[in-house]
Amino acid sequence: MAAATVTELNDRARGWLRFVYDKATTPDDWSSGGEPLGWWDRDSTAPMCSFPRFDIGEMSYTLPLMADVTPAWREVYTEITTALCERHTTFWAAIDWLTLIGPDPNVDRYPPEWLIFTPEKLRGKYEPPGWTGNGREPWGLAPDPVAADGNNFFRGWFNLLLSAHAYVSGDEQFREPFEITGFEDRRFTWTHQEIAGFISEQLTDRPEGAHCENTKIWPACVSAAGLGLKLHDAVYGSRLNGAYDGWVEFAQAHYMHVDRRGELDWFALYYDPLERLACTPPDHLAAYASLIVLPYVMPQRPEWGTELYEMTMRRLGWSDPKARLREYLPDPRFLAIARQTAHELGDDVTEGRLNEVVESTYEPRMFGDEESRFGYFFGWGEEYPRGQPNALLIMPELGGAGAWGRVFNEPNLAKFDEPTVEGIDYPSLGLSVARNDHEAGELRVGTYAATPSHAGRATTWRVVGLPDPTAVSVTCDGREFTGWRVVGDDAIEVALEIGTHDVRVQTGYRPGRPA
Repeated sequence: MAAATVTELNDRARGWLRFVYDKATTPDDWSSGGEPLGWWDRDSTAPMCSFPRFDIGEMSYTLPLMADVTPAWREVYTEITTALCERHTTFWAAIDWLTLIGPDPNVDRYPPEWLIFTPEKLRGKYEPPGWTGNGREPWGLAPDPVAADGNNFFRGWFNLLLSAHAYVSGDEQFREPFEITGFEDRRFTWTHQEIAGFISEQLTDRPEGAHCENTKIWPACVSAAGLGLKLHDAVYGSRLNGAYDGWVEFAQAHYMHVDRRGELDWFALYYDPLERLACTPPDHLAAYASLIVLPYVMPQRPEWGTELYEMTMRRLGWSDPKARLREYLPDPRFLAIARQTAHELGDDVTEGRLNEVVESTYEPRMFGDEESRFGYFFGWGEEYPRGQPNALLIMPELGGAGAWGRVFNEPNLAKFDEPTVEGIDYPSLGLSVARNDHEAGELRVGTYAATPSHAGRATTWRVVGLPDPTAVSVTCDGREFTGWRVVGDDAIEVALEIGTHDVRVQTGYRPGRPA
Protein backbone atom coordinates (compact mmCIF):
# COMPACT_ATOMS: atom_id res chain seq x y z
CA MET A 1 0.00 0.00 0.00
CA ALA A 2 1.24 3.48 -0.84
CA ALA A 3 2.49 5.41 2.18
CA ALA A 4 0.22 8.20 3.39
CA THR A 5 3.08 10.70 3.23
CA VAL A 6 6.49 10.91 1.61
CA THR A 7 9.14 12.80 3.57
CA GLU A 8 12.20 12.37 1.33
CA LEU A 9 12.94 12.81 -2.36
CA ASN A 10 14.09 9.43 -3.66
CA ASP A 11 16.67 8.85 -6.38
CA ARG A 12 14.14 9.13 -9.20
CA ALA A 13 12.67 12.33 -7.79
CA ARG A 14 16.14 13.84 -7.47
CA GLY A 15 16.97 12.82 -11.04
CA TRP A 16 13.72 14.30 -12.35
CA LEU A 17 14.38 17.53 -10.42
CA ARG A 18 17.80 17.84 -12.02
CA PHE A 19 16.38 17.36 -15.52
CA VAL A 20 13.57 19.90 -15.14
CA TYR A 21 16.03 22.33 -13.55
CA ASP A 22 18.29 21.98 -16.59
CA LYS A 23 15.37 22.58 -18.96
CA ALA A 24 13.99 25.55 -17.05
CA THR A 25 17.25 27.38 -16.36
CA THR A 26 19.14 26.79 -19.63
CA PRO A 27 18.55 29.90 -21.77
CA ASP A 28 16.75 29.42 -25.08
CA ASP A 29 14.73 31.65 -27.38
CA TRP A 30 10.93 31.24 -27.38
CA SER A 31 10.33 34.43 -29.38
CA SER A 32 8.98 34.50 -32.94
CA GLY A 33 12.55 34.76 -34.16
CA GLY A 34 13.85 31.82 -32.16
CA GLU A 35 13.07 28.22 -31.28
CA PRO A 36 12.97 26.22 -28.04
CA LEU A 37 15.77 23.74 -27.41
CA GLY A 38 15.17 20.18 -28.56
CA TRP A 39 14.48 18.71 -25.12
CA TRP A 40 11.11 20.48 -24.92
CA ASP A 41 8.42 17.94 -25.79
CA ARG A 42 6.76 18.77 -29.12
CA ASP A 43 5.86 15.20 -30.04
CA SER A 44 3.56 13.69 -27.42
CA THR A 45 -0.12 12.94 -28.08
CA ALA A 46 -0.26 14.50 -31.53
CA PRO A 47 -1.97 16.40 -32.93
CA MET A 48 -3.47 18.18 -29.92
CA CYS A 49 -0.58 18.24 -27.43
CA SER A 50 2.42 18.41 -29.75
CA PHE A 51 3.35 21.96 -28.72
CA PRO A 52 6.06 22.84 -26.18
CA ARG A 53 3.76 24.68 -23.76
CA PHE A 54 2.14 21.35 -22.87
CA ASP A 55 5.55 20.23 -21.61
CA ILE A 56 5.59 23.31 -19.37
CA GLY A 57 2.06 22.61 -18.14
CA GLU A 58 2.59 18.94 -17.28
CA MET A 59 5.94 19.69 -15.63
CA SER A 60 4.26 22.15 -13.28
CA TYR A 61 2.25 19.38 -11.54
CA THR A 62 5.40 17.91 -10.03
CA LEU A 63 6.73 21.04 -8.33
CA PRO A 64 4.01 21.59 -5.68
CA LEU A 65 4.31 17.88 -4.84
CA MET A 66 8.06 18.22 -4.34
CA ALA A 67 7.55 21.38 -2.29
CA ASP A 68 5.27 19.38 0.00
CA VAL A 69 8.04 16.79 0.46
CA THR A 70 10.68 19.43 1.28
CA PRO A 71 8.58 22.38 2.55
CA ALA A 72 11.60 23.96 4.26
CA TRP A 73 13.52 24.13 0.95
CA ARG A 74 11.63 25.80 -1.88
CA GLU A 75 14.03 28.14 -3.65
CA VAL A 76 14.83 25.63 -6.39
CA TYR A 77 11.14 25.11 -7.16
CA THR A 78 10.65 28.87 -7.21
CA GLU A 79 13.49 29.27 -9.70
CA ILE A 80 12.03 26.58 -11.96
CA THR A 81 8.42 27.79 -11.86
CA THR A 82 9.52 31.38 -12.47
CA ALA A 83 11.37 30.31 -15.62
CA LEU A 84 8.37 28.25 -16.77
CA CYS A 85 5.95 31.14 -16.22
CA GLU A 86 8.20 33.47 -18.17
CA ARG A 87 8.30 31.05 -21.11
CA HIS A 88 4.51 30.79 -21.04
CA THR A 89 4.24 34.47 -21.96
CA THR A 90 6.11 34.03 -25.26
CA PHE A 91 5.32 33.46 -28.92
CA TRP A 92 6.17 29.75 -28.76
CA ALA A 93 3.84 29.21 -25.84
CA ALA A 94 0.91 30.37 -27.99
CA ILE A 95 2.30 29.40 -31.38
CA ASP A 96 -0.79 27.41 -32.36
CA TRP A 97 -3.18 30.28 -31.60
CA LEU A 98 -0.91 32.81 -33.31
CA THR A 99 -0.16 30.90 -36.51
CA LEU A 100 -2.97 28.42 -37.26
CA ILE A 101 -5.36 31.04 -38.56
CA GLY A 102 -8.81 30.36 -40.02
CA PRO A 103 -9.78 27.07 -41.72
CA ASP A 104 -7.03 24.55 -42.46
CA PRO A 105 -6.41 24.36 -46.23
CA ASN A 106 -5.14 20.79 -45.78
CA VAL A 107 -8.26 19.56 -44.04
CA ASP A 108 -8.51 16.50 -46.29
CA ARG A 109 -4.88 15.39 -45.93
CA TYR A 110 -4.48 14.29 -42.33
CA PRO A 111 -2.59 11.10 -41.45
CA PRO A 112 -4.84 8.15 -40.62
CA GLU A 113 -3.78 8.04 -36.96
CA TRP A 114 -5.26 11.51 -36.41
CA LEU A 115 -8.69 10.57 -37.69
CA ILE A 116 -9.61 8.67 -34.54
CA PHE A 117 -9.84 12.08 -32.84
CA THR A 118 -12.39 13.30 -35.41
CA PRO A 119 -16.10 12.39 -35.58
CA GLU A 120 -16.45 9.79 -38.32
CA LYS A 121 -19.06 11.59 -40.38
CA LEU A 122 -16.92 14.76 -40.51
CA ARG A 123 -13.64 13.21 -41.58
CA GLY A 124 -12.05 14.85 -44.61
CA LYS A 125 -13.85 18.16 -44.04
CA TYR A 126 -13.20 18.96 -40.38
CA GLU A 127 -10.05 20.19 -38.62
CA PRO A 128 -8.64 17.79 -36.06
CA PRO A 129 -7.68 18.70 -32.52
CA GLY A 130 -4.66 20.99 -32.47
CA TRP A 131 -5.77 23.26 -35.32
CA THR A 132 -6.85 26.31 -33.31
CA GLY A 133 -8.51 28.16 -36.18
CA ASN A 134 -8.06 31.61 -34.65
CA GLY A 135 -10.09 34.00 -36.79
CA ARG A 136 -12.90 31.61 -37.64
CA GLU A 137 -16.42 32.92 -37.51
CA PRO A 138 -18.44 33.61 -35.46
CA TRP A 139 -15.59 34.55 -33.13
CA GLY A 140 -13.22 36.41 -35.43
CA LEU A 141 -9.51 37.00 -34.92
CA ALA A 142 -8.41 37.27 -31.29
CA PRO A 143 -4.92 38.79 -31.17
CA ASP A 144 -4.65 38.41 -27.37
CA PRO A 145 -4.19 34.70 -26.53
CA VAL A 146 -5.75 35.23 -23.09
CA ALA A 147 -8.73 37.49 -23.85
CA ALA A 148 -10.26 35.18 -26.43
CA ASP A 149 -13.52 33.30 -26.67
CA GLY A 150 -11.42 30.21 -27.32
CA ASN A 151 -7.86 29.18 -26.40
CA ASN A 152 -9.05 27.94 -23.02
CA PHE A 153 -6.19 25.45 -22.87
CA PHE A 154 -3.63 28.26 -23.08
CA ARG A 155 -4.97 30.43 -20.27
CA GLY A 156 -6.31 27.54 -18.17
CA TRP A 157 -2.97 25.75 -17.85
CA PHE A 158 -1.16 29.08 -17.53
CA ASN A 159 -3.31 29.96 -14.53
CA LEU A 160 -2.58 26.53 -13.03
CA LEU A 161 1.15 27.16 -13.57
CA LEU A 162 0.97 30.65 -12.06
CA SER A 163 -0.89 29.22 -9.07
CA ALA A 164 1.75 26.50 -8.69
CA HIS A 165 4.43 29.19 -8.69
CA ALA A 166 2.58 31.07 -5.94
CA TYR A 167 2.18 27.85 -3.94
CA VAL A 168 5.87 26.96 -3.95
CA SER A 169 7.28 30.50 -3.67
CA GLY A 170 4.91 32.56 -1.57
CA ASP A 171 5.81 35.64 -3.58
CA GLU A 172 3.47 37.79 -5.67
CA GLN A 173 5.71 38.40 -8.68
CA PHE A 174 3.00 37.62 -11.21
CA ARG A 175 0.34 39.61 -9.41
CA GLU A 176 2.20 42.60 -10.83
CA PRO A 177 1.56 43.43 -14.52
CA PHE A 178 3.49 41.42 -17.10
CA GLU A 179 3.30 41.16 -20.90
CA ILE A 180 2.11 38.26 -23.04
CA THR A 181 2.98 37.94 -26.72
CA GLY A 182 0.05 37.99 -29.12
CA PHE A 183 -0.68 37.97 -32.83
CA GLU A 184 2.05 39.59 -34.96
CA ASP A 185 4.14 40.09 -31.80
CA ARG A 186 1.71 42.53 -30.21
CA ARG A 187 2.00 42.75 -26.42
CA PHE A 188 -0.86 42.44 -23.96
CA THR A 189 -0.63 43.22 -20.24
CA TRP A 190 -2.11 40.93 -17.60
CA THR A 191 -1.77 39.96 -13.95
CA HIS A 192 -2.32 36.54 -12.41
CA GLN A 193 -5.49 37.63 -10.65
CA GLU A 194 -6.88 39.13 -13.86
CA ILE A 195 -6.33 35.88 -15.76
CA ALA A 196 -7.97 33.86 -12.99
CA GLY A 197 -10.90 36.27 -12.86
CA PHE A 198 -11.36 36.12 -16.63
CA ILE A 199 -11.49 32.30 -16.54
CA SER A 200 -13.99 32.24 -13.68
CA GLU A 201 -16.27 34.83 -15.25
CA GLN A 202 -16.20 33.10 -18.62
CA LEU A 203 -17.01 29.74 -17.03
CA THR A 204 -19.89 31.32 -15.09
CA ASP A 205 -21.31 32.75 -18.31
CA ARG A 206 -20.82 29.49 -20.23
CA PRO A 207 -21.71 26.46 -18.13
CA GLU A 208 -21.06 24.26 -21.17
CA GLY A 209 -17.41 25.39 -20.96
CA ALA A 210 -15.14 27.57 -23.06
CA HIS A 211 -13.61 26.13 -26.20
CA CYS A 212 -9.91 25.56 -26.84
CA GLU A 213 -9.50 25.23 -30.59
CA ASN A 214 -12.28 27.21 -32.21
CA THR A 215 -15.21 24.77 -32.20
CA LYS A 216 -13.95 22.31 -29.54
CA ILE A 217 -14.86 22.28 -25.84
CA TRP A 218 -12.69 19.75 -23.99
CA PRO A 219 -13.77 18.42 -20.58
CA ALA A 220 -10.09 17.90 -19.71
CA CYS A 221 -9.22 21.52 -20.50
CA VAL A 222 -12.22 22.96 -18.67
CA SER A 223 -11.31 20.83 -15.65
CA ALA A 224 -7.66 21.93 -15.78
CA ALA A 225 -8.84 25.54 -15.87
CA GLY A 226 -11.05 24.84 -12.87
CA LEU A 227 -8.14 23.25 -11.04
CA GLY A 228 -6.03 26.36 -11.55
CA LEU A 229 -8.86 28.38 -10.00
CA LYS A 230 -8.96 26.01 -7.05
CA LEU A 231 -5.25 26.43 -6.36
CA HIS A 232 -5.60 30.20 -6.76
CA ASP A 233 -8.36 30.06 -4.14
CA ALA A 234 -6.18 27.92 -1.86
CA VAL A 235 -3.22 30.30 -2.02
CA TYR A 236 -4.97 33.67 -2.06
CA GLY A 237 -8.30 32.99 -0.34
CA SER A 238 -10.32 33.94 -3.43
CA ARG A 239 -13.61 32.26 -4.36
CA LEU A 240 -13.32 31.62 -8.08
CA ASN A 241 -13.61 27.84 -8.36
CA GLY A 242 -17.36 27.82 -7.68
CA ALA A 243 -17.96 28.43 -11.38
CA TYR A 244 -16.75 24.87 -12.02
CA ASP A 245 -19.80 23.46 -10.19
CA GLY A 246 -22.15 24.54 -12.95
CA TRP A 247 -19.93 22.97 -15.57
CA VAL A 248 -19.83 19.64 -13.70
CA GLU A 249 -23.64 19.48 -13.72
CA PHE A 250 -23.71 20.28 -17.43
CA ALA A 251 -20.99 17.72 -18.22
CA GLN A 252 -22.70 14.94 -16.29
CA ALA A 253 -25.89 15.60 -18.24
CA HIS A 254 -24.43 16.21 -21.72
CA TYR A 255 -20.83 14.98 -22.01
CA MET A 256 -21.20 11.40 -20.78
CA HIS A 257 -23.66 8.53 -20.56
CA VAL A 258 -23.94 5.69 -18.08
CA ASP A 259 -25.94 2.63 -19.11
CA ARG A 260 -28.57 0.79 -17.06
CA ARG A 261 -25.91 -1.40 -15.47
CA GLY A 262 -24.14 1.64 -14.13
CA GLU A 263 -21.25 1.31 -16.56
CA LEU A 264 -19.71 3.99 -18.75
CA ASP A 265 -21.31 3.99 -22.20
CA TRP A 266 -19.46 6.98 -23.64
CA PHE A 267 -17.59 10.10 -22.59
CA ALA A 268 -16.99 13.11 -24.82
CA LEU A 269 -13.40 13.70 -25.82
CA TYR A 270 -14.64 17.14 -26.86
CA TYR A 271 -17.88 18.84 -27.92
CA ASP A 272 -18.32 21.07 -30.97
CA PRO A 273 -20.95 23.76 -30.27
CA LEU A 274 -21.27 24.66 -33.96
CA GLU A 275 -21.68 21.12 -35.21
CA ARG A 276 -23.63 20.30 -32.03
CA LEU A 277 -21.73 17.05 -31.90
CA ALA A 278 -19.62 15.27 -29.30
CA CYS A 279 -16.53 13.37 -30.38
CA THR A 280 -16.96 9.99 -28.70
CA PRO A 281 -14.18 7.52 -29.49
CA PRO A 282 -15.33 3.96 -30.19
CA ASP A 283 -15.10 0.86 -28.02
CA HIS A 284 -12.42 0.90 -25.34
CA LEU A 285 -11.13 4.27 -26.50
CA ALA A 286 -14.26 5.81 -24.98
CA ALA A 287 -12.64 5.09 -21.64
CA TYR A 288 -9.51 6.97 -22.70
CA ALA A 289 -11.70 10.08 -23.09
CA SER A 290 -12.84 9.84 -19.47
CA LEU A 291 -9.35 8.88 -18.31
CA ILE A 292 -7.68 12.13 -19.36
CA VAL A 293 -9.90 14.30 -17.14
CA LEU A 294 -9.00 12.46 -13.92
CA PRO A 295 -5.92 14.44 -12.76
CA TYR A 296 -8.02 17.62 -12.89
CA VAL A 297 -11.37 16.32 -11.64
CA MET A 298 -10.07 14.31 -8.66
CA PRO A 299 -8.89 17.24 -6.50
CA GLN A 300 -12.02 19.28 -7.29
CA ARG A 301 -14.83 16.70 -7.27
CA PRO A 302 -13.37 13.51 -5.76
CA GLU A 303 -16.65 11.58 -5.67
CA TRP A 304 -17.28 12.10 -9.37
CA GLY A 305 -13.62 11.51 -10.14
CA THR A 306 -13.61 8.23 -8.22
CA GLU A 307 -16.76 7.09 -10.01
CA LEU A 308 -15.24 7.93 -13.39
CA TYR A 309 -12.00 6.17 -12.47
CA GLU A 310 -13.73 2.96 -11.41
CA MET A 311 -15.95 2.85 -14.50
CA THR A 312 -12.98 3.62 -16.73
CA MET A 313 -10.78 0.91 -15.21
CA ARG A 314 -13.55 -1.66 -15.59
CA ARG A 315 -14.15 -0.63 -19.20
CA LEU A 316 -10.45 -1.05 -19.99
CA GLY A 317 -10.07 -4.19 -17.90
CA TRP A 318 -7.08 -2.66 -16.10
CA SER A 319 -8.43 -3.22 -12.58
CA ASP A 320 -9.17 -6.91 -13.17
CA PRO A 321 -6.18 -8.93 -11.89
CA LYS A 322 -7.27 -11.88 -14.05
CA ALA A 323 -7.39 -9.94 -17.31
CA ARG A 324 -4.47 -9.25 -19.64
CA LEU A 325 -3.57 -5.58 -19.45
CA ARG A 326 -3.76 -4.08 -22.91
CA GLU A 327 -2.93 -0.57 -24.08
CA TYR A 328 -5.25 0.53 -26.89
CA LEU A 329 -3.10 3.38 -28.24
CA PRO A 330 0.72 3.52 -28.47
CA ASP A 331 0.80 6.54 -26.17
CA PRO A 332 2.01 6.27 -22.54
CA ARG A 333 0.01 9.31 -21.42
CA PHE A 334 -3.13 7.28 -20.77
CA LEU A 335 -1.59 4.53 -18.68
CA ALA A 336 0.46 7.15 -16.81
CA ILE A 337 -2.74 8.97 -15.81
CA ALA A 338 -4.38 5.73 -14.73
CA ARG A 339 -1.36 4.81 -12.62
CA GLN A 340 -1.24 8.23 -10.97
CA THR A 341 -4.96 8.08 -10.16
CA ALA A 342 -4.68 4.55 -8.78
CA HIS A 343 -1.83 5.78 -6.58
CA GLU A 344 -3.83 8.81 -5.48
CA LEU A 345 -6.78 6.62 -4.47
CA GLY A 346 -4.67 3.91 -2.84
CA ASP A 347 -5.85 1.31 -5.37
CA ASP A 348 -2.83 -0.93 -4.85
CA VAL A 349 -4.05 -3.77 -7.07
CA THR A 350 -4.49 -1.62 -10.15
CA GLU A 351 -1.39 0.43 -9.45
CA GLY A 352 0.63 -2.77 -9.13
CA ARG A 353 -0.61 -4.05 -12.49
CA LEU A 354 0.20 -0.75 -14.17
CA ASN A 355 3.60 -0.59 -12.46
CA GLU A 356 4.54 -3.88 -14.07
CA VAL A 357 4.00 -2.35 -17.50
CA VAL A 358 5.84 0.85 -16.62
CA GLU A 359 8.87 -0.88 -15.16
CA SER A 360 9.15 -3.52 -17.86
CA THR A 361 8.39 -1.53 -21.02
CA TYR A 362 8.70 2.23 -20.39
CA GLU A 363 12.52 2.15 -20.01
CA PRO A 364 13.07 4.01 -16.73
CA ARG A 365 16.72 4.96 -16.30
CA MET A 366 19.21 7.54 -15.16
CA PHE A 367 20.91 9.53 -17.93
CA GLY A 368 22.99 12.61 -18.66
CA ASP A 369 26.28 13.78 -17.21
CA GLU A 370 27.27 11.54 -14.29
CA GLU A 371 23.97 9.65 -14.71
CA SER A 372 22.33 12.26 -12.46
CA ARG A 373 19.05 12.80 -14.38
CA PHE A 374 16.07 10.44 -14.50
CA GLY A 375 13.39 9.76 -17.07
CA TYR A 376 11.34 7.19 -18.98
CA PHE A 377 12.48 6.67 -22.59
CA PHE A 378 9.83 4.17 -23.82
CA GLY A 379 12.27 2.36 -26.09
CA TRP A 380 12.01 5.11 -28.70
CA GLY A 381 15.73 5.79 -29.02
CA GLU A 382 15.37 9.51 -28.35
CA GLU A 383 18.07 11.69 -26.79
CA TYR A 384 15.84 13.09 -24.04
CA PRO A 385 12.81 11.69 -22.21
CA ARG A 386 9.56 13.28 -23.36
CA GLY A 387 8.45 15.72 -20.72
CA GLN A 388 4.68 15.30 -20.90
CA PRO A 389 4.30 11.58 -20.10
CA ASN A 390 7.35 11.71 -17.82
CA ALA A 391 5.77 14.33 -15.56
CA LEU A 392 2.68 12.15 -15.14
CA LEU A 393 4.79 9.05 -14.51
CA ILE A 394 6.99 10.66 -11.86
CA MET A 395 4.06 11.96 -9.76
CA PRO A 396 3.61 8.73 -7.72
CA GLU A 397 7.26 9.04 -6.66
CA LEU A 398 6.56 12.47 -5.13
CA GLY A 399 3.86 11.73 -2.57
CA GLY A 400 1.71 9.10 -0.97
CA ALA A 401 -1.94 8.34 -1.54
CA GLY A 402 -3.96 11.57 -1.59
CA ALA A 403 -0.91 13.83 -1.99
CA TRP A 404 -2.13 15.45 -5.22
CA GLY A 405 -5.49 16.31 -3.70
CA ARG A 406 -3.89 17.72 -0.56
CA VAL A 407 -2.09 20.39 -2.58
CA PHE A 408 -5.49 21.86 -3.44
CA ASN A 409 -7.60 20.94 -0.42
CA GLU A 410 -5.11 20.98 2.47
CA PRO A 411 -2.45 23.35 1.16
CA ASN A 412 0.63 23.78 3.31
CA LEU A 413 0.82 27.56 3.59
CA ALA A 414 2.35 27.46 7.07
CA LYS A 415 5.69 26.67 5.44
CA PHE A 416 6.16 30.33 4.60
CA ASP A 417 6.25 31.22 8.32
CA GLU A 418 8.56 28.40 9.42
CA PRO A 419 12.36 28.07 9.50
CA THR A 420 13.56 27.63 5.94
CA VAL A 421 16.79 26.61 4.20
CA GLU A 422 18.19 29.09 1.68
CA GLY A 423 21.35 29.54 -0.34
CA ILE A 424 21.76 25.90 -1.39
CA ASP A 425 24.34 25.71 -4.18
CA TYR A 426 22.10 23.67 -6.49
CA PRO A 427 22.86 21.77 -8.69
CA SER A 428 26.12 21.02 -6.85
CA LEU A 429 24.31 20.34 -3.58
CA GLY A 430 20.72 19.16 -3.23
CA LEU A 431 18.35 18.50 -0.35
CA SER A 432 16.35 15.28 -0.17
CA VAL A 433 14.88 16.17 3.24
CA ALA A 434 13.92 19.63 4.51
CA ARG A 435 11.06 19.79 6.97
CA ASN A 436 10.23 21.09 10.41
CA ASP A 437 9.34 18.66 13.18
CA HIS A 438 6.90 20.79 15.13
CA GLU A 439 6.77 18.59 18.21
CA ALA A 440 10.56 18.45 18.57
CA GLY A 441 11.13 22.09 17.54
CA GLU A 442 13.65 20.75 15.05
CA LEU A 443 14.51 21.37 11.40
CA ARG A 444 15.62 18.20 9.62
CA VAL A 445 17.83 18.56 6.58
CA GLY A 446 19.14 15.74 4.38
CA THR A 447 21.82 16.72 1.88
CA TYR A 448 23.24 14.92 -1.16
CA ALA A 449 25.64 15.64 -4.01
CA ALA A 450 23.31 16.60 -6.88
CA THR A 451 26.42 16.66 -9.07
CA PRO A 452 28.30 13.57 -7.84
CA SER A 453 31.74 14.84 -8.90
CA HIS A 454 31.30 17.85 -6.60
CA ALA A 455 31.17 15.69 -3.48
CA GLY A 456 33.66 16.84 -0.87
CA ARG A 457 33.71 20.48 -1.95
CA ALA A 458 33.13 23.11 0.71
CA THR A 459 29.77 24.86 0.69
CA THR A 460 27.63 27.07 2.92
CA TRP A 461 23.90 27.54 3.30
CA ARG A 462 21.57 29.38 5.64
CA VAL A 463 18.61 28.69 7.87
CA VAL A 464 16.30 31.71 8.12
CA GLY A 465 13.13 32.41 10.07
CA LEU A 466 14.57 31.31 13.43
CA PRO A 467 12.94 32.57 16.63
CA ASP A 468 16.33 33.04 18.29
CA PRO A 469 19.45 32.07 16.31
CA THR A 470 21.66 32.41 19.37
CA ALA A 471 19.74 29.58 21.06
CA VAL A 472 20.22 27.12 18.19
CA SER A 473 22.12 23.84 18.44
CA VAL A 474 23.11 21.68 15.46
CA THR A 475 24.01 18.03 14.93
CA CYS A 476 25.36 16.42 11.78
CA ASP A 477 25.16 12.68 11.22
CA GLY A 478 24.24 12.17 14.87
CA ARG A 479 27.09 14.21 16.35
CA GLU A 480 27.35 17.72 17.75
CA PHE A 481 28.29 20.13 14.96
CA THR A 482 29.97 23.49 15.46
CA GLY A 483 30.47 24.57 11.86
CA TRP A 484 27.82 27.24 11.93
CA ARG A 485 27.48 30.88 12.93
CA VAL A 486 24.79 33.51 13.49
CA VAL A 487 24.44 35.81 10.46
CA GLY A 488 21.34 37.85 11.26
CA ASP A 489 18.48 38.47 13.61
CA ASP A 490 16.74 35.29 12.46
CA ALA A 491 19.43 33.37 10.56
CA ILE A 492 22.44 31.10 10.85
CA GLU A 493 24.97 29.97 8.24
CA VAL A 494 26.09 26.34 8.05
CA ALA A 495 29.48 25.41 6.56
CA LEU A 496 29.71 21.81 5.36
CA GLU A 497 31.17 19.75 2.56
CA ILE A 498 28.95 18.59 -0.29
CA GLY A 499 27.76 15.04 0.28
CA THR A 500 25.23 12.88 2.08
CA HIS A 501 24.52 14.26 5.55
CA ASP A 502 21.73 14.25 8.12
CA VAL A 503 21.64 17.70 9.72
CA ARG A 504 19.34 18.52 12.64
CA VAL A 505 18.86 22.11 13.75
CA GLN A 506 17.20 22.63 17.11
CA THR A 507 15.30 25.77 16.20
CA GLY A 508 12.88 26.08 19.09
CA TYR A 509 10.17 26.84 16.54
CA ARG A 510 6.72 25.47 17.20
CA PRO A 511 3.48 26.47 15.46
CA GLY A 512 1.76 29.38 17.13
CA ARG A 513 4.97 31.09 18.08
CA PRO A 514 6.00 33.91 15.75
CA ALA A 515 9.32 33.34 14.05
